[in-house]
Amino acid sequence: MSLNLVAEGIGGLSVGFIAVVALVLLVIILLASCIKIVPQATAYVVERLGGYLGTWSVGVHFKVPFIDRIAKRVQLKEQVADFPPQPVITKDNVTMQIDTVVFYQITDPKLFAYGVENPIIAIENLAATTLRNIIGDLELDQTLTSRETINTKMRASLDVATDPWGIKVNRVELKNIIPPAAIRDAMEKQMKAERERREAILLAEGEKRSAILRAEGKKESAILDAEAEKQAAILRAEAQKEAMIREAEGEAEAILKVQQANADGIRFIREAGADEAVLRIKSLEAFEKAADGKATKIIIPSEIQGMAGLVKSITEVGKD
Repeated sequence: MSLNLVAEGIGGLSVGFIAVVALVLLVIILLASCIKIVPQATAYVVERLGGYLGTWSVGVHFKVPFIDRIAKRVQLKEQVADFPPQPVITKDNVTMQIDTVVFYQITDPKLFAYGVENPIIAIENLAATTLRNIIGDLELDQTLTSRETINTKMRASLDVATDPWGIKVNRVELKNIIPPAAIRDAMEKQMKAERERREAILLAEGEKRSAILRAEGKKESAILDAEAEKQAAILRAEAQKEAMIREAEGEAEAILKVQQANADGIRFIREAGADEAVLRIKSLEAFEKAADGKATKIIIPSEIQGMAGLVKSITEVGKD
């Protein structure tokens, strides 16, 4: 009997202990669930009893159990939304597909949570309508060459429209512009014709440049040849002039030497004491040399003539 009572007491104690431990564990789990750590570049929008309470930034936060709840976790980093191609019509009635990429960032978590339902779909629809409005004022060629202008207009328009949603649009890019197949074929043919035209122009300019260079080369060669011929003529004239000068100098030197020899002979005769008869004989020899066998008539002074007869007589006596 007593053993049964003890067993029942121990069993009751065990059940109570287990209940207390379970309660303590429940309280610990509940308290742990009320402690929230907000990571970097993230914000939590907190509600109390269904109403907006506040926005938790980075750090440790506590919420009241069963009363407070985290309504939305918001990423504050810049995000990218890549939208599928949208059909648009240009001013000249060409239908094309254009897909856009939007770079956005959430600046106000409260407005983002309560401003619009599903903000990304709202941005996509807004981007599509804005793109149609902008492209509708442009022709096909302007659309293909005005990407930067389209990007700027779209970014400004989307930034203004998304500001009440707590979203800032940083950049908008046209990822791809896809014209119809017929337009692409026509554009390819046009590009091919343009390339062929440029090739023909380049070839013509190359040939023209080559002809100009050849003509300039011939002109330069002719100038060089003329200059060389001129220099050669100058050198020949200078050589001929030098030869004539040297020849004249040689003749002058020969005459000078002859005159010097005559002068020396006369001086020797005078120094030897020759009389007047000898001098007249030397004069006669000088006339003979002057004639040199070429003169047909020689006029000899009378005094030399007498001397000549005397010389002849002496010569004949010598022969005898």
